[in-house]
Amino acid sequence: MRFGIIFLSIIVFGFCTLIPSVHAEIVTQTMEGSMDLEITYPESVMIGRTFSISIHLQNNGWENKQDISFNISNPDSAFKPLADEKIMIDELTTTSSFGTTLDYHVANNANVGTHFLNISYSQVLVSNNVDPMIPTKSNIALPILVEKEPIVRIETTTPESIFANTEFPFEVSITSNDIDLSDLSVQIIIPQDIEIRGDTSYSVSFLEKSIPYTINAELITPTTDITTEYTIPVKVTVSYTDDLGNEKSESQSVPLLLRPKTFMEITNDGGIWIGDFFIAPYVSIGTIIAIPAGTIFSLLIRRAQNKRKKINNT
Repeated sequence: MRFGIIFLSIIVFGFCTLIPSVHAEIVTQTMEGSMDLEITYPESVMIGRTFSISIHLQNNGWENKQDISFNISNPDSAFKPLADEKIMIDELTTTSSFGTTLDYHVANNANVGTHFLNISYSQVLVSNNVDPMIPTKSNIALPILVEKEPIVRIETTTPESIFANTEFPFEVSITSNDIDLSDLSVQIIIPQDIEIRGDTSYSVSFLEKSIPYTINAELITPTTDITTEYTIPVKVTVSYTDDLGNEKSESQSVPLLLRPKTFMEITNDGGIWIGDFFIAPYVSIGTIIAIPAGTIFSLLIRRAQNKRKKINNT
């Protein structure tokens, strides 16, 4: 009967170890009589989540061990056990082993920082497999970093400034740093005097952790000329379901500076505005960069001077 229990424990532990542990730490110690202990636990956990620690005990000695116990405690109650933290093993014969997994829930009010699971271990070595010796004890502390709730980043890329009667790019990138997301939706909210080429709402059923979801939109400014600069508010709202099944939302406001157009403007893809005339590049209009006409002419003169220098040197 005892052999069957030990054999079953080996199978259970073997199945558990097939599950990969992210950012896992492993503590190994050899107790009296070549009793090898291995504990696997996470390096960090997040508030409101569940995590596991795995314990594997292997008797590699010539003598049996009995009255083996693990007592696990968490002094500041940051980790709530989901089962009994006290483990008792009547006996481990030579070359036999024991494995188990304990689950914990990170308290919602846990402080961010390092917390400890303290393990008190005790065993009795049976000398010559006949005479029980005095119990030997050992204490092990497992440091586990508690991190705040998962972070979902919203990043927008826009020109520093824009002017009337122009199309310009508006890029939105959503990245989940810590967890996978499901039912992700993104909405771009624009004022009435701005148009958007394409959709204002986007959705994806699943977003993998650390993989950004990027949206490239084109916004079109009003056709009416303006005489003073002012800020146009654009808002990006994001909603999703987290790894616990909770629906959450984030938002970001993006102020765009709408200004009067100078006599000469150049785009980063080669297009040039001269007054009300636009010289189109070989691709569509891109990010707008204001460059005064005098700067353009200075660059042309400098390029011509450099060219003359090269010719004279040859």
